[in-house]
Amino acid sequence: MNATYQKYILEFKKPSGTSRGILKTKETWFITISDGEDYGIGECGILRSLSIDDRPDYEEKLAWTCNHIHLGVERLWEELIEFPSIQFGIEMAFLSLQSDTPFLVFPSEFTQNRDHIPINGLIWMGDKEFMVAQVKEKLDQGFDCIKMKIGAIDFAAELDILNDIRSKYDSETIQLRVDANGAFSPGEALEKLKCLSKYDLHSIEQPIRQGQCQNMADLCASTPLPIALDEELIGVFDITHKKELLDTIQPQYIILKPSLIGGYRGTKEWIQIASERNIGWWITSALESNIGLNAIAQFTYTLQCDMPQGLGTGGLYTNNFQSPLQVIDGTLVYDSEIEWDVRL
Repeated sequence: MNATYQKYILEFKKPSGTSRGILKTKETWFITISDGEDYGIGECGILRSLSIDDRPDYEEKLAWTCNHIHLGVERLWEELIEFPSIQFGIEMAFLSLQSDTPFLVFPSEFTQNRDHIPINGLIWMGDKEFMVAQVKEKLDQGFDCIKMKIGAIDFAAELDILNDIRSKYDSETIQLRVDANGAFSPGEALEKLKCLSKYDLHSIEQPIRQGQCQNMADLCASTPLPIALDEELIGVFDITHKKELLDTIQPQYIILKPSLIGGYRGTKEWIQIASERNIGWWITSALESNIGLNAIAQFTYTLQCDMPQGLGTGGLYTNNFQSPLQVIDGTLVYDSEIEWDVRL
């Protein structure tokens, strides 16, 4: 058994805004395992400045992983505890190797195009005109759940956008989520949540930056709308610390990005801990290529979560890989008539 890795730069069709700046490209890495004529591929989806494994020795760890591929997935997962994106890439690659075809890692009704996954439509940050145009586009595409990134433009302008949506569509017609990516300060957060709560929002993701546990706990205890932890989960490796985090903050939801929290195993661990505490959850991709998105989507379907998931970002790039994943009427479907076209 042999393994190799390589870097791939995904290029955005349009620069995409977050509270951390404008994204024009996104770096990702692929691990390929070969065993005779069979091969498996996994994506290590790192997000610079956000992933806990954004470290100078990242590529060195990829090389080490490939040189020790004989250790197997369980042992490697333990050895890679501080590199969650590589943990996920290894899990994905071994499943891919063991499958009948490299991209069918969790066969199901979803991969047979007999069922679909409800997803939210993502509205990127930008000026008001740009964001309003995106909202119209998502509604025209049949989405009934929209997630809007906030915190980069004037807060009043963001409220105007939400007000405009709500003046046309009530919460029974369109579910609204917002994601602040930690843009609010602890001192202003509660007042801003009160303003946002007027628009019947489903939830707000990460209103203040991670690492301020007591401030976040106070906010979750007094919030007028549900809070979902996102970045707060990154870098929490030990199961005891995971329990302590949720017991301290007591959020209404957690959001799970497999590339950032240790792949399938890390995601399942968080789900179990959250479920024991009656904390809701959903899964979100983290700007992976269609290879990683495919592995996340197939896994997500097996969990049978009835809330809209944060999947379907594959259409953002000019140089993504052709895949059976399609977004139709606000859902992610797997059109098995469309063949994969992966050229690395």
